[in-house]
Amino acid sequence: MRKWFAISLAALVFLTGCADSASTLPALAEVSSSMEQSSPESAADVSEEETEMKLLVQIGDKTFTARWENNAAARALAERAADSAVTVELRDYGGFEKVGSLGENLPADDRQLTTQTGDIVLYNGNQIVLFYGSNSWSYTPLGHIEDLTGWKEALGKGDVTVRFSAME
Repeated sequence: MRKWFAISLAALVFLTGCADSASTLPALAEVSSSMEQSSPESAADVSEEETEMKLLVQIGDKTFTARWENNAAARALAERAADSAVTVELRDYGGFEKVGSLGENLPADDRQLTTQTGDIVLYNGNQIVLFYGSNSWSYTPLGHIEDLTGWKEALGKGDVTVRFSAME
């Protein structure tokens, strides 16, 4: 079953890249939301241990504070952001998330999660995902926005540029 799922997901990702994104994204959203889940956990429940590691997340002229998870992927991204800000171009995906490539792989520890608005996760080891809705899938949790005031408005419609930086 897992082999079939992995092959199907790989084919879906490949075909998505070859097709008109407007016609394939809704279909993929339907697939992800209709998949049977085996007791998914909340992204906030999965953190190995609560930590006070925080990063700034800037979208346009809005800045949010994210509480970062205590795991290898979150630490790797935080270290990179401490050296210099990490800028990622995100595209709307499925009507509940923004997704963008980090341009490198981070250490992944994917788990079945049910995300909430404000969750920040790693997908496929090299994609960062910011949620303005909810979804159940296998992700590595990275963090969560502390104050969601203006979050959905900042993400808006269409593509956005997000900048992750260390708190000073």
